[in-house]
Amino acid sequence: MLECRRKGIPQAAYLNNGFVDANRILDKLEKNSPLATKIALLNETEKKRNKFVFQLSGEQWTEFPDSLKEQTHLQEWHINNTMISIIPAYIALFQELKILELSSNQITDLPTEIGCLKKLKELNVSFNRLKSIPPELGDCENMEKLDLSGNLELMELPFELSNLKQVTFVDISANKFVSIPVCVLRMSSLQWLDLSSNNLSDLPQDIDRLEELQTLLLQKNKLTYLPHALLNLSKLSLLVVSGDSLTQMPTALCDSSRGIKFISLKDNPLETTSFQEIEEITESDRDRELFEKEFMKAYITDLKERETVPCYTTKVSLSVQI
Repeated sequence: MLECRRKGIPQAAYLNNGFVDANRILDKLEKNSPLATKIALLNETEKKRNKFVFQLSGEQWTEFPDSLKEQTHLQEWHINNTMISIIPAYIALFQELKILELSSNQITDLPTEIGCLKKLKELNVSFNRLKSIPPELGDCENMEKLDLSGNLELMELPFELSNLKQVTFVDISANKFVSIPVCVLRMSSLQWLDLSSNNLSDLPQDIDRLEELQTLLLQKNKLTYLPHALLNLSKLSLLVVSGDSLTQMPTALCDSSRGIKFISLKDNPLETTSFQEIEEITESDRDRELFEKEFMKAYITDLKERETVPCYTTKVSLSVQI
């Protein structure tokens, strides 16, 4: 569907065994038809875009090609599923870089030179092997989207990230945070915050500083209650919690007039044998977290597109025995 929308091609043009190439469709259309013109313009736009986009994938890659350092005009990097572990310091030369998408690699550190990328809007280093984030990242003041999920070992973020006032999306799920980083609470434009699969035992009372927050994902933590401060988040519309650990929550959150949708998930612990190697368990955890994140994103997208919402996503029933 996304490919059809992007290329302006009817879904009927799909075959059972794959996608019909746009050029074949053009042959069947009048060259001056609106659809043919639209497809031609989209193709031309795509060609121009590719001149500024660098893409790399495959486990055969263990380092960046030497020729990359000469292409400082690039605006996007998309490096996925490689064995690359080091981001070169010459990344500072890429002053036009706006999107840095480095998911599912073996990256262990981000260079301090990343702070030189003043035009950077999106950074995705999810599902790598990061254990810390350089304070210099806070110099990227035009950042709008930050994804650090699935590194499994991150426990804190530098306070300097408080400078990222334009950020609307932060995903730090599948790590080892025991509390919401202070810098995140200072991101005044934040609309989406994913804290799932961490070690959170409570939420700070000043979480209501995030006045623009619309989506808050908290499943698979150690939360036993939700603070009343959530009631002050007037724009909050989607709250995902792990219902099996909660023993109390503000009753007013369940008020249908607030328009908040709840999704309650039950955790199913992953069964592993004591004979497995630690590395194998880590990889299994990484794969499982990636699958669950993709499922949740798809579910939330579908939920937002529906005209009506199933009742089980709009209410949470809690029973407490004292």
